[in-house]
Amino acid sequence: MQSKLVNDVQLLTFKTTLSVLYKVKLKNSDDVVLLDDKVYDYLTSEPYLLKLDFINNLRRHSSGCAVFQKTWRKADGGYKTETIYLHKLVAEKFLTNSKTSSQNLVGARNGNKLDCRLENLVYRSRSVASRKRRTSNRVGYTGVYKENNRYRAVISYNKKSYHIGMFATPEEAALAYNKKSREFYGEEGKINIIKSKQD
Repeated sequence: MQSKLVNDVQLLTFKTTLSVLYKVKLKNSDDVVLLDDKVYDYLTSEPYLLKLDFINNLRRHSSGCAVFQKTWRKADGGYKTETIYLHKLVAEKFLTNSKTSSQNLVGARNGNKLDCRLENLVYRSRSVASRKRRTSNRVGYTGVYKENNRYRAVISYNKKSYHIGMFATPEEAALAYNKKSREFYGEEGKINIIKSKQD
């Protein structure tokens, strides 16, 4: 494997598959965006994106994805902000055949919104996108709630709520939720990532 750094873009060449993976550093963080070679070529050659210096002005958005954002002064003295989400731009250019009227929201198969490789981007329905969203509950796991000194696991399916069980730890409850989520939703179900004790 060869690796070299060019203008904050790390180029990794895998000789076995002859594919190229680009890692583009974001402007406001140490995080990087992962891009296929043909996507990177498009982003660095399309005239309007070149004019914006798009590839060198990507930032991490509060939602966790990569975004280009610039504010323009209008002729009337007001301002207009242009926002381009990288994952949406890539999907709209390269994955239009998989977009349908119901599956029209772009998501990441592996949950990493900065992984904008074509194999990782997928169009989803609103309900699937909602299930895949990061949890914001206090316990830190989707479908897990603390009750006294134990943890309840609950899941919704077909507009009904199902009690999975009571558990001694949040991790046990999260694992039970994961099992039921796979049973109900298959690959489109939300899966909790279990934290290690050090986290």
